[in-house]
Amino acid sequence: MGSSIVVVNFKTYETAQGVSAEDMAKIMSRIEAPARLVASVSAFDLAAVVQAAPGLEVWCQHLDPVGFGSNTGWLNPATAIERGASGTLINHAEHKVSIEHVAMLLDQVPEGFDVCACAADIEEARALSALCPTFVAVEPPELIGGDVSVTSADPAVVSGTAEAVRDVSEGVGVLCGAGVKTGLDVSKAIDLGTSGVLLASGVTMAEDPGAALQDLVSQL
Repeated sequence: MGSSIVVVNFKTYETAQGVSAEDMAKIMSRIEAPARLVASVSAFDLAAVVQAAPGLEVWCQHLDPVGFGSNTGWLNPATAIERGASGTLINHAEHKVSIEHVAMLLDQVPEGFDVCACAADIEEARALSALCPTFVAVEPPELIGGDVSVTSADPAVVSGTAEAVRDVSEGVGVLCGAGVKTGLDVSKAIDLGTSGVLLASGVTMAEDPGAALQDLVSQL
């Protein structure tokens, strides 16, 4: 899967919405790292963030398998791509969808558009990897937003997911999230067989997001 990857999910944190989202993206774009840094932003902020931080990879937090037409309130992948998105999260613990939704979305997006399907556990990760998204991210829901990284609290779910996904498809990258805060957490995640991490509050709620990001990539 090439270099390691750090995906920062802006969620709807006040510190990463509107103008603050643009500022956060600018901070990310200034970090020199031997890893891919990706901002996953609100649909409202997508175009502005892409404009504010050219060169930074920007993903959506969610997309729907719909086209142009009568789809009030749904998020059309074609519009996201036109506005500069290069990928999306799907099935996050905070926005669950059916496996059919994920499958239809994967059928719809063009080649080269990254789709990171989130899973709560190894079994869900195995099922999602059969659809061949770009990444599967395992995030035990009880650890999301907490102070203890999944790499310490439940390393077996990380290594087990990496193994399960590779059994199904060698081409799918594995990420882990929930409580990831430090460079040690990231290096542990990679040692456990992942391509990188998906995190949010460790950066978006940090007093100094730039320093937090620098620490996250410090051991890569």
